Amino acid sequence: MSKSVYTKDYKEIINRLKQARIEIGLSQQAVADKLGKPQSYISKIESGERRLDVAEMKKFSEIYRKSVDYFLK
Repeated sequence: MSKSVYTKDYKEIINRLKQARIEIGLSQQAVADKLGKPQSYISKIESGERRLDVAEMKKFSEIYRKSVDYFLK
């Protein structure tokens, strides 16, 4: 039995989030600056160290110019 708290679906969401950032050419630092957070905040989300909540997902979707549905499909 796996001890991971993250499901395959959650990992796919995080992968889409990272890919969307890369596609629009933003560094983790640039995204962090837009959110008023440290770069480590973005790094921890993308690496799975920090869980992403719905309100944060909405902010990321605005920055990455993608619908929330894009990350959840």
